[in-house]
Amino acid sequence: MTKDQYLPWLFGETPIMATLIDDHSRFEQVSQQFARRLGYVPGDLVGVSPDSLCSERSARLLRESYRPLLRGTGKLQAVPIEFVAADGALVHLVASSLQVRDAFSDRLQSLTLYEDLREGDQSISRLRDFYHLSPTMLHTMDANGGILDVSDQWLRKLGYRREQVIGRNIRRFLSASTNEQLRDGQLALLRDGLEYSNHPREMVTRDGDILEVLMSARAERDDDGNVACMYVASKDVTERNANERALRDALEENSLLRRRLEDERDYLREEVNVSMNYGHIVGSSDVLRQLLSRIEAVAQTNASVLIVGESGTGKELVARAIHAAGARADQPLVKVNCASVPAELFESEFFGHVKGAFTGAHRDRVGRFALANGGTIFLDEVGEIPPGLQGKLLRVLQEKEFERVGDDTTHTVDVRVIAATNRDLAADVRNGRFREDLFYRLSVFPVEAPPLRARGDDVVQIATHLLRLICQELGVPVFELSQVQAQKLKAYDWPGNVRELRNRLERAVIMAREGKLNIELPSSREQTVSASGEAPPAPFLTAAQMRERERQNIIRALEFTRWRVSGVDGAADLLGLKPTTLNGKIKSLGIERPAPARGRPPRASR
Repeated sequence: MTKDQYLPWLFGETPIMATLIDDHSRFEQVSQQFARRLGYVPGDLVGVSPDSLCSERSARLLRESYRPLLRGTGKLQAVPIEFVAADGALVHLVASSLQVRDAFSDRLQSLTLYEDLREGDQSISRLRDFYHLSPTMLHTMDANGGILDVSDQWLRKLGYRREQVIGRNIRRFLSASTNEQLRDGQLALLRDGLEYSNHPREMVTRDGDILEVLMSARAERDDDGNVACMYVASKDVTERNANERALRDALEENSLLRRRLEDERDYLREEVNVSMNYGHIVGSSDVLRQLLSRIEAVAQTNASVLIVGESGTGKELVARAIHAAGARADQPLVKVNCASVPAELFESEFFGHVKGAFTGAHRDRVGRFALANGGTIFLDEVGEIPPGLQGKLLRVLQEKEFERVGDDTTHTVDVRVIAATNRDLAADVRNGRFREDLFYRLSVFPVEAPPLRARGDDVVQIATHLLRLICQELGVPVFELSQVQAQKLKAYDWPGNVRELRNRLERAVIMAREGKLNIELPSSREQTVSASGEAPPAPFLTAAQMRERERQNIIRALEFTRWRVSGVDGAADLLGLKPTTLNGKIKSLGIERPAPARGRPPRASR
């Protein structure tokens, strides 16, 4: 036997299970004991890859864990491995490997020694399976931070394969800020094997994203008390932290908005006081004193108030005066202009809705009644509320509860209701356009806002007050009314009331030249009879007259089209309106189709 033959013979005859694996991961030499344990002779195994003799699970561990760890650390310590014997039986062994370099060829080889895994110790293999399948991010590392094993969840979260991780240092997977913290002394926690719980750390995924985690660790020590390895569990709190930050930002924004709203409230309250002469509506006429007396009488109660009067008489100002003089003055006053709300959105406007309640409801919305809780809600143009919603409004007034659109939860509310209208609601009750019970619930205490023509000298006081405000807003010197202008204002009967007065004053200030104010007013509305006995046409129409003209015009178009609203040559087409717009006008103007009569007349010719 030559010297070259002696060493392989000695390796084969050694009384232990051993293998020498070459740098191509194939058996180069095997001991008799190892070959016999698997039911082979040594020559059958030389040149064979261990993967082909392992169970599928162990082959995967070889590729993904054991070989990367051996390359990274140069050794393996007591890892379980399952071989399939020649007769198909599973052979459970424990392998310990050492990477060595051939002194003659300089090749890397792996010397592996095997021991039989006893029946009771097979739980180690099962525990490794549980470790990999755990829903928690787990990794095991040596005292220097080298990764020995990781769970499948750890790999999923960070986007790596096991062979890309095993043997690498944990610091390669930590963010720059976390590595900086470890440099400041916290690395001693790893070196000394100190246990820690829920330490915030940042890890970096394969795509470069930051993963925020809470890490907890426990050390395992050898017989000499030195750290052998550390078991680390991580909890991904990226989404939770993002939600918490978003919540903090939202709370901070809400706080900022609240402060802004409080500032705006104080500012608007001051502006309202200025516009109302610090709580007093401008004027000293008898009718105004009667109005103020009624405001004072009802303000301190919670009674519902119905303010009636022509357009432009300051019904909203009266509502604000009632609110400001009452016990709810420090609570919100929420206004709803019922004439400007589309019929299909009334319920959402009043009571709110939940996300997905109808098409376009992309988020929850708080209704006006909820916003006014504890304060006052002002329903301007209350006569325009659709009949279908009047019952739900009545329920809120009577029972003080409502449901949002798309929601089954009942909400309670404490709101004082002030309503206003320029319509004859009593007539609307008679023709069925307005519920009688709602009318009586709203008009517990009716208040009439007198027209400007009935307030005598108040028009001059109001004009002087408005002139000062207009000039301040436009940044021009304040004009004074002359005696002639004051008389001219008193002589005119103001069909548009205070709104018209402000409009004409603002126009006069804008058009003023060389400090001279020229207030243009139409000639007297009193008609004179000409020699022919015919009255000349009025220079303008009142809002009520315009409304009636529009009503009659729509009725003529509907009669012409036999009450067909949409389609080609329908009433909407003839009037140049959208069908939805025309339907809204039909409802708001109280137009109803007459009952069909026998013998329908032929359609009118064009």
